[in-house]
Amino acid sequence: MRTFDFSPLYRATVGFDRVADLMDRVLAADVAQPSYPPYNIEKLGDDAYRISIAVAGFGSDELSVDVRDGALIVAGRKAEEAGERSYLHRGIATRAFERRFALADHMRVTGASHEDGMLNIDLVREVPEALKPRRIEIAGGRTVEATPVAHANA
Repeated sequence: MRTFDFSPLYRATVGFDRVADLMDRVLAADVAQPSYPPYNIEKLGDDAYRISIAVAGFGSDELSVDVRDGALIVAGRKAEEAGERSYLHRGIATRAFERRFALADHMRVTGASHEDGMLNIDLVREVPEALKPRRIEIAGGRTVEATPVAHANA
């Protein structure tokens, strides 16, 4: 696997260390990414998103959704069954899992719902007013008269 050194970026930029850290994390990640449970990411509007995760076999009390350090962490832990069951075929995986999603700046989780074996997590991007684009008014063009400078030696 090829490795990249991002240290030259740190001395020429300010505030982009998170982008370089993200690139480091992506490039250093194992090629075999976990595929369980499967998920979709939908764009619902200009600033609205939804992550839908297939969690068949899990109850709402066996799932957790947390936001920590700029990451959305979804975990599922199946409770122990009281009685022993005998399966002829077991195709519904109920093993424990943890999925992490890196959140961009100003992303906020607005809610989560569990219905029909799907966990839906709604997100919205809320850009602060100070960071939104704004138009700067240009003052009218007044000409300024040049005034002669008096020399002290004259």
